[in-house]
Amino acid sequence: MRKVVIDTNIIFSMLLFKQSKLRKIFFNQNVEFISPNFTLIEIFKHKRKLLMQSQLKETEIDEMFNMISSRITFVEEYQIALENRALAYNLCKDIDEADTPFMAAAIEFEAFLWTSDKKLKTGLTKRGFTNFFIPSKTEYLL
Repeated sequence: MRKVVIDTNIIFSMLLFKQSKLRKIFFNQNVEFISPNFTLIEIFKHKRKLLMQSQLKETEIDEMFNMISSRITFVEEYQIALENRALAYNLCKDIDEADTPFMAAAIEFEAFLWTSDKKLKTGLTKRGFTNFFIPSKTEYLL
């Protein structure tokens, strides 16, 4: 089964709108989604902002987050080899250090990285990382 590390910005996007195309893509994928536990902290840290910007009630966001998180395997930092964390840091440090945990998980689990961060994609591509999950246009039409 194909593995995909999902970035926090994709989860935020799925939570912001009742009719999220990303959510349809996410739930129609036959892949194993992985994300660092850091993602949970980010979601809860920005929950108020999500509520203010979304078209959803708090109970709807909570329910949707529970559905989304049930499809994701969350990994602890210690589950990623030190050398993979160091490699990820070196790849991300001049782009956005905060993305290191996602990159480390992608390296550790030989997974695709699903992010909507254009700066990160451009920077990583320049450094030779091109293993990005990019849904096909037909998946957006679901």
